[in-house]
Amino acid sequence: MSPEAQMNALSAKALPLGTSDFVALRNSNEIYVDKTALIYELASVRSKILIVRPRRFGKSLLVSTFESLFKNGLRDFSGLKIEKLWKDKTYPVVRLDFSDLKDLPSAEEFQKSLRSMIATAFAAIGFRYDPANTVSLFLDQFKLWLSTLGTNSFVLLIDEYDAPLTAHLDNSSLFNEIRTALSRFYAVIKRYEGCLRFFFMTGITKYSQTSIFSELNNFDDITLNPAYATLLGYTEEEIKSGFAAYLRNAAEKLGTTEKHVLQNLRDNYDGFSFEPSAQSHVFCPWSVLNFFKYPQQGFKNYWYESGGQPSLLLKYLEKHHLVRPESFDVPVAMTLDELGAVRQYDKLSVEALLFQAGYLTIREQLNVAEVEVGYPNKEVELSMARLYADEMLRDINRLDAGISRLAKMLDRECPETVIAYFNQVFNAIDYSRYPVVNEASCRSHLQVLLMGGAMVPDVEKHSALGRSDLEVETPHRRWVFELKFSADGANAEKLLRSAVMQIQDRRYGEAPHGRELIAVAMVFNGRERRFARWEVVPGAAA
Repeated sequence: MSPEAQMNALSAKALPLGTSDFVALRNSNEIYVDKTALIYELASVRSKILIVRPRRFGKSLLVSTFESLFKNGLRDFSGLKIEKLWKDKTYPVVRLDFSDLKDLPSAEEFQKSLRSMIATAFAAIGFRYDPANTVSLFLDQFKLWLSTLGTNSFVLLIDEYDAPLTAHLDNSSLFNEIRTALSRFYAVIKRYEGCLRFFFMTGITKYSQTSIFSELNNFDDITLNPAYATLLGYTEEEIKSGFAAYLRNAAEKLGTTEKHVLQNLRDNYDGFSFEPSAQSHVFCPWSVLNFFKYPQQGFKNYWYESGGQPSLLLKYLEKHHLVRPESFDVPVAMTLDELGAVRQYDKLSVEALLFQAGYLTIREQLNVAEVEVGYPNKEVELSMARLYADEMLRDINRLDAGISRLAKMLDRECPETVIAYFNQVFNAIDYSRYPVVNEASCRSHLQVLLMGGAMVPDVEKHSALGRSDLEVETPHRRWVFELKFSADGANAEKLLRSAVMQIQDRRYGEAPHGRELIAVAMVFNGRERRFARWEVVPGAAA
C-alpha cells in the first residue's frame, strides 16, 4: 500500500482515543468495536446490572451507549449488530456520574451535592424539588414523585458508583457517612424499582459488606460472568478486524511485520481475564489506542501513568505494605469469593484489591472455587514493579530522581556510578519490611528496582552453558549481573572469584545483541547492606 493510500485508509476511521461519549464517537466517524450483541442481551430484558472493571477499560463509553440506545433508539447504531435485533421503544434516561462527588471534604458537602445531582438529573424527566417545603424532606419528595410513575417509566444509569467511597478510605467516619447517604438513595430506588425499565451501574471496586449492597441485593453482578467477559476491552479478533489499517501503519513505522506487531501487542497489553476459566481474555483498550496513535514510540507503558494508580490502591498502601519482592512475580491462589468483592473497607485483601485495580488477572482455574491470579502482561508487570519500587523507597525523596533516570544511567554511566547507586538504594530500604537475607532476595530487589526504572530484566537468563542471575538491555548496552550473597562479609573474595569464573566459563551475555557488553560480578554483604565487593569481568566490556 502506498503512503497516500495508507493515509486514506487511516483517515476513513479515526481512533476513539479518549472518547467516552457514544454519540460523539459515531458522529465523528471514529472506530467503534461492536459490542452491541452483548449490549442487546443485557438491555433486551428488564434488569438491574452491576459490572466492576479496572480504569481505562471503557466503562463510561458503555454507559453512554446504553444511554443512546434507550433515549434515541437505533438512531446512532447504523451498521451495528443490534440494528437487526432491537425492537423496543425509547425511554426517559437518567444518568448519574458519581465520580463528580469524590472530592467533597465533608458529609454535609457530599449530601448537598448528591441532592443537587439527583434533583438536576431527575428534573429532566419531571421531578421538581421544592426547597421551600420544610415539612417534606428531599428524599420524601423524591419518593412521592416516584410513587406516581408507572411500570418501566425510565432507565437509570450510574457510572463509578464507588468513587465517593474510595476517595475517603482513609477517613472511616466520613466513609460511613457517605455510605449511609448513598444507602438511603438506593433504598428509595429499591422500594420503587417497578418504575425502572433498566438499571445499569459500573464501578472499580465492589464493597459487598456495606449497607449499599443490602439495598441492592437483587442486582445481577456480571463482573465474573463468562458470558460478558469481553464486554469491555478488545479481543484479538476485534483488533485485527477493526484496526487493520493501524496494524499495517504500525508495522511500516517500526520496520517489521504485522504479525510481529500483533505479538508485541499480546505481550504488552493483552491477558486480562474476567471469568473463572481464563479462556476469554482482552487487551487494555487505552494502551492499544495509544500505541496505534504513536507506533513509532514503541510499546510504552501507557496504563500506569493514566489509570494504573487508582486512588483506592494508593490510599491502601499508605497504611499497608506490599508483599516482599521475592513474591513479586509468584502466582497466587485465590477463591472466587475473594475476587468478587472487597468485603470490608477497613480490612481489604491486597490480592482482591490488586485484581479489581487491574494489576492481577485470572490465569488459570484450579478447581470449582479457586483460581490462580498473576500479572496479565508486561505493561502491568512493569507497572507493578514501579509500584514496588515506589513503595520500597517510600519517603526517600533523594532517590526518586535516580529511579526515573536509572535506564539512562545504565546506558551512559560507568559501572562505579551504577553500583554506587544500587548501594544507595539498598541502604535506604527499610530492612524490617524488605530484608535481604539470601541471594534470591537480593536478586528480587534488584529486579524490582530495574523494572521500576522501566526496564525489562531477564532473570536467570538461559544460555548454552548455564543461567546468569540477571541481564538487562539499554539502547546501547547489555548488562550481566552475577550475584553472590554473604551474610556477614565472610568469604567475600572467594565468592567474588566464583562469580567472575561463572561469567567467564559460561560466557554469559555473549549471544549476538549488537550492544556493548558489561558483565559485573557482585557480592552483597548482608551485615553492611550493600554490594561490598564487585568487579567488571575482564574482556567482557568493550
